[in-house]
Amino acid sequence: MAKYYESDITCMIRDLLKEKPQIVAEQQKGRSMWWDKKPDPEGQKKALESRVNQQAYVYQTKV
Repeated sequence: MAKYYESDITCMIRDLLKEKPQIVAEQQKGRSMWWDKKPDPEGQKKALESRVNQQAYVYQTKV
């Protein structure tokens, strides 16, 4: 059976993960810190209430 093609980048990442397996855990920790959050209804309500409508032409100064 023929060997499938593997790019240089794929080989480099595979070798890196063999040398430093803790990288995966660090990635998961970083993701949970920045992205995996539950929405805050109170914060969303405040953001909607404090929104200021933008004028039709942004660069026009008010006279």
